[in-house]
Amino acid sequence: MIPWVQLDSAKTPDGGQELRLKQRGTEFSIMLGTNELMNSRLSGSEQALAKLACERIAGHQQPKILIGGLGMGFTLRAALAELGPDASVTIAELVPAVVAWARGPMAGIFDGCLDDPRVTIQESDVGRVIGAGKSAWDAILLDVDNGPEGIVYKGNDALYGAAGLGQARAALRPGGVLAAWSQGPDSGFTRRLKQAGFAVEEVKARAHGKRGARHVIWIATAPEAR
Repeated sequence: MIPWVQLDSAKTPDGGQELRLKQRGTEFSIMLGTNELMNSRLSGSEQALAKLACERIAGHQQPKILIGGLGMGFTLRAALAELGPDASVTIAELVPAVVAWARGPMAGIFDGCLDDPRVTIQESDVGRVIGAGKSAWDAILLDVDNGPEGIVYKGNDALYGAAGLGQARAALRPGGVLAAWSQGPDSGFTRRLKQAGFAVEEVKARAHGKRGARHVIWIATAPEAR
């Protein structure tokens, strides 16, 4: 069997943990300690996150999309495939090394999508980007950490709490969508979404094919303007 080789590492934003990029043949993995955060063979639920969100805003003119977390680019590529030429997509990525990996060792996986003219990358906390604009986005996609219960960066908890969800709703245009990916279910998060005034759908999506792990995607729709 081909052994794993570590290509690079980077500290998490709080400096307390280390992300590691590993490769085995054509397969890539990003690890946090013994936890695998993402793998290049497992992309089904990340693609579903983008597809479900983009379907909900299909009628919006010149849609503006914010994606929190670059990862291995599966959510970005799926969004670009769903969106027309008048769309714009902003990626907020907190760890600069992840962007460097996308343009370096994992460039083949990204297949040039970072150079799409619709794409802008901000090396920033997605929470700050959300808080910076009112009615700025048609869709906000959170592919951050492991979902509402973060393990990489505790600052991500603020995205999924009542205050963060209130900011997200304010940042969405009428009828806009907040879509969030999670490794597993979280009834408390569903409740907080509803309390923030969203209409909520909870969708299960396979990580890979028909037998992969079941991940959870929340599609939370803001009210239409009266």
